[in-house]
Amino acid sequence: MYRIEELIISYLSELAKKITGRNLLIFVPSVWVFVFFLCPCLILLKISFSDSIISSPPYTSLIDWISGNILQIRLNLGNYLGLFSNEMYIRGFATSVLIAGASTICCLLIGFPMALAIVRSSPKVRTILLILVVLPFWTSFLIRVYAWLMLLSPSGFINSLLMKFDLIDAPLQLMNNSYAACIGIIYAYLPFMIFPLYSAIEKIDYTLIEAAYDLGSSPLTAFFSIIVPLAAPGIYAGSAFVFVPAIGEFVIPELLGGAQTLTIGRLVWNEFFGNLSWPTAAALSIILLTFVVFPIVLTQRRKEIRLLRDVR
Repeated sequence: MYRIEELIISYLSELAKKITGRNLLIFVPSVWVFVFFLCPCLILLKISFSDSIISSPPYTSLIDWISGNILQIRLNLGNYLGLFSNEMYIRGFATSVLIAGASTICCLLIGFPMALAIVRSSPKVRTILLILVVLPFWTSFLIRVYAWLMLLSPSGFINSLLMKFDLIDAPLQLMNNSYAACIGIIYAYLPFMIFPLYSAIEKIDYTLIEAAYDLGSSPLTAFFSIIVPLAAPGIYAGSAFVFVPAIGEFVIPELLGGAQTLTIGRLVWNEFFGNLSWPTAAALSIILLTFVVFPIVLTQRRKEIRLLRDVR
């Protein structure tokens, strides 16, 4: 026993000697990602292949010992197959993708001219505009969502104002639909689109635009042929920053979209806390994770291709 403990201590000391300097900078974040991201994902993946039971925890084990020396591994693929055969889950996936996609496009259409205006402004005004973009983050996210409840509700500010000027006879149904959820997501995640676009547009050499004007190009042609292609890294990054959290958003669709807006986040909540079907909820979470990781991998791949092209 003493020899084993001595070997363990020796191994740990050798490992500590190697984890110094530059290796330490890689080791610490790697451990953080492994403990707080990879391990929970592996636990979810394990639960997603188990069966639901009335117990604590409410799922079966994947590995069982039979007759002492026989190891049995049981994987329940029905949790995943059931998600693609049930109309409710398909509708939830489609609604989440549509809301996230529409919100991302709207954020891009709103954020691009805002980022361009910030870049073209004077340094003093630019600082003020950037502070105004960051200013909503000084308030709680939940309070900002509740503020939209006061604006969009039947007795809220917008309906009260329209009825005061006799523009409508009855309150408009501005809440409890997908449009309200999109408005909330656009408001909440618009800064995540503006900052990558600002960073990309700021690096553009505007002598190229002047050269295009000298060659007879119109402002619209110069915008789409020069500014948009050069701002493509910011477009990809900003779209990923908005689409990834929006597709799994739970609070905004729950408060503004209502029960009629069925999203993946609501389905996961219902399965975990309503039906106590942890395997189904874990399978939903794994599929949601693939939707989240795919845009990130695609964006990273585009960056690598662009770097290799610049090097060559």
